[in-house]
Amino acid sequence: MANTAQAKKRVRQAEKARQHNMAMRSQVRTAYKAVITAVKDGDAEKAQQAYSAAQPVLDRMVNKGILKRNTAARRKSTLVNRIKSI
Repeated sequence: MANTAQAKKRVRQAEKARQHNMAMRSQVRTAYKAVITAVKDGDAEKAQQAYSAAQPVLDRMVNKGILKRNTAARRKSTLVNRIKSI
């Protein structure tokens, strides 16, 4: 347990940042799953629209430091390949 005021404040800040980062990761997962669901349904147009919505979400998380650049690139590439496979 934190004993100093500084350490207590850092615990509060870290928890606030953790909650924020989890919310951002949840956004990424939701956008990613929307594309996957559309692909499984075989709806190419819906999948493309979902990808258009997911791409900026992934890019935004890279800029915020939630995801690494290569991770976002890999996920976008995977989604594009799945859409093409329809």
